[in-house]
Formats: sequence, structure tokens, C-alpha cells
Amino acid sequence: MMLSQSGSSAAHAFLEFVNASPTPFHAVSVAAKRLEKSGFSKLREQDEWNLKEGGRYYFTRNQGSLVAFALPPKWKAGTGISCVATHVDSPNLRIRPTSKKSTLGYLQVGVETYGGGLWHTWLDRDLSVAGRVVVTNDNGSEFTSRLVKVTKPILRIPNLAIHLDGTQNTAFTFNKQTEFIPILGQAADKLNEPTKGVAGASSAIFDQHHPALLAQLAQELSVAPEHIAELELSLYDTQPSVLGGVDNEFIFSPRLDNLVSSFCAVEALAEGSHNSEGNVNAIALFNHEEVGSDSSSGAGGSLLPFLIQRLSPDNSAQAQSVAKSFLISADMTHGIHPSYPSKHEENHQPLLNGGIAVKVNHKQRYASDAIGVFLVRKLVERKGGKVQEFVARNDMSCGSTVGPTLSLTGIRTVDVGNPMLSMHSCREMAGSHDVQSAIDLFTALFEGFATLDAQLTLE
Repeated sequence: MMLSQSGSSAAHAFLEFVNASPTPFHAVSVAAKRLEKSGFSKLREQDEWNLKEGGRYYFTRNQGSLVAFALPPKWKAGTGISCVATHVDSPNLRIRPTSKKSTLGYLQVGVETYGGGLWHTWLDRDLSVAGRVVVTNDNGSEFTSRLVKVTKPILRIPNLAIHLDGTQNTAFTFNKQTEFIPILGQAADKLNEPTKGVAGASSAIFDQHHPALLAQLAQELSVAPEHIAELELSLYDTQPSVLGGVDNEFIFSPRLDNLVSSFCAVEALAEGSHNSEGNVNAIALFNHEEVGSDSSSGAGGSLLPFLIQRLSPDNSAQAQSVAKSFLISADMTHGIHPSYPSKHEENHQPLLNGGIAVKVNHKQRYASDAIGVFLVRKLVERKGGKVQEFVARNDMSCGSTVGPTLSLTGIRTVDVGNPMLSMHSCREMAGSHDVQSAIDLFTALFEGFATLDAQLTLE
């Protein structure tokens, strides 16, 4: 499906992507299927790569990150890389290794906070679970990691009634360890009968998690509960993502940070009309940005360096490739809030549906510099778009992205993002027309960065 018609068309396609992607594992899986439909072939890191000029490839790591690249027809070692880097994780609640809790007849599920969420927004939401589950066959000789998404709302974290604490509207606070525990159901013997394990499965898992929860997972996977050996689950809001506003100018959705950027990167690479004489075009969807990126599947790992090494095996060719490369770190940014305009620097107030924003921080919380910003402006001009700027106030802290980490490879890097509101809330808000703006920028990068770069001289 081509996405060049209108911002609303791109936004509708994004809704399908985000609704199918409650976890990083699902986002990577959906992205991989999208790329395969556009002719990309899957590679495995443990194999020798037989790459061909003009080939289109992708690989994943640990089900939670993805790198895809398209080689130009005259590709050779030392060719530069035009890359869009994003992340697919978002602040949420993760089920603990031992989650089984019960209080006053309620079945509860122990969770750990992941990232810097606006945690009060998870109260009174219809929640469920998704992630990956290791399942075994009947005799316990084979194991498979499978994705799971329970669509039924099975969890809720209820607020305390105002009548029981009259201070909540003036000084609301809660303890995330003791007062932030999802309720799964009410205790009942028929729901919690012990389940006999099978060979190769972990019998301890029935002591670690409520059998009622394991039964829900088993039903979704069409396996017996005793075939579940291990699990890695997140909570998610079951309310679907939608377009909103009087003219559908907004997106109301969880995980906009940063699945918007990830979706746009995938679409631009899958459908763009790319320059056959330029750089290798690539996207990198990383995990664990919200907790620092320091993991094998995060931006602080070896994914991008290993790609450079695979494409340019010797040191001289690698140095040439890095010098010719350019990376756009794409992560959502803070749009101006009509109720809190003082939270923005007065000359840097990005608007929703105002186009992509370049993000600058001279303390290197963002990787942008004058050269990167100039190149982004020229690329956006080619598609008839507009560029906004975001700079944090001096009296406020500034977030960060994968950009500074990836710039340590030596690749020129710039940070950009679509403006949004309610960042890190359970439900966020962004401009529906900005989806196409990001696709346009990334497409422009893939179509002609090498030509633009050749016109720029650094004395």
C-alpha cells in the first residue's frame, strides 16, 4: 500500500500498526511482515551473508529489535549508510518473574515499572497482557518462543474512592509497590487448581504465576497450560488507538512514543522510490531506549556496528562508510501544551500537525548540530514540508534519545521527532498529519542524501 496520498491515509495505516503492537516483540514482528511484503529477505546473524547488489534484507535480534537495509545496484564495501534509527519500547508495567499475589480474596499480579511513565494514568484502565512465552512440546524435547496477546481485559488497577481519601484532588500520590497492584480476579478454587507439569517444562511456573493467568495465555496460544515453560509479559491498555478531534486531526493512542517514528521508518524504506546510485538505505528499530539503551538489542549494543562491519569488512572500508553516512535519530518530542505554555522555551514551541521538529541540546542530550539540522531542512524542503525546533528551557531537564549513543560510531547524527502531548502517559496524543510528514522526511533521506551531501563542503 502506497502512503503518499494524505496525512490521514498514513495515520489510518499507523493505527493498524500500533493496535497490533502492544509490545516491542509484536512491533518487530509486524514490521518484519511489512518488509517481507515489499520484497525484503530475512537474514540470520549466525549465518554467512550472501548479499547481492540491489538486494533488500532485514534481520532481528532477540525478537525485540530489527535492522533492515536496501543495497544500491552498484553497492560495494565502503558505501555510506543513510539510516533512520528509532526505538520500539515504551514505558509500561512488566509482570514480575514471580507475580502471584492474593489479598482479601482478590487475585493480584505483581508488576514492575518499566521506564519513566506517568503511572497514575494506568489507574482505572481496562488492561490485559502481551509479550512472549516459551512453550514446550508434549515430551519436553523442543521449545519455542511465541508471541501472545490476550485481547480480553483481564486486569485493572482501581483508584481509591474520593470518599475514603478526600485529599486526592489536591495532593494525589500513591505507593508504586503496595498500592499499584493489578487485580486479576477473585479467588476461586476452580480457577486456581494446581496444574501438573510435563517433562521439560518448569513446574515452578505454577507457583510463580496464578494458574488462571496461565490458562488465559494457554488459550490464546492453543496449548495446554502445562506446556508453558517461561514468560515475558507486559501490561497494555485494551482501548484501541483512534483518530480524534473535530476533523480527525489528532491520534489518541498508547505507545506513540515511539511507534510513530518506527512505523514511518518502516513505511519509508518499504515503499520509497530510492536513489539507485546513493548510499545503503537502512532503518534500525531498537529496544530498551526507555531504560538507557544498554542491552544487546538496544542502541548501546552491537547492532549498528555489526551492520557496518558486515557491509564493509576491512577497517579502511569501514572508516570510509562511516564518513559517508548520516543517521536520523527519530523520537517523539514535546509539543506545546495550551494549558502549560510556560513549560516551553518561548522561541521553540513545536505545534501538533506543524511538521517534523529538530531537537537541539548543546549538552549533547540530543546529537544535533548545525550540519545535521541543515541537512534535515534541505531534505524536508524537497518534499514541501516545514521544520520546527525543540529546545528545552535552561531551568528544566532534557530527555535523551538513541541519537547520542549512536553518534559514538562516528556517524553524523541528528535528532528529530513529531510533536506530541501526554508523553509517557498510558494514552498519548499526536497530530495525524504529522505521520506523513515523517514518512516524507525519511523518504527524502533515502532518495537523495548522497547527492545532497556531495554539495556540502566542510572547510
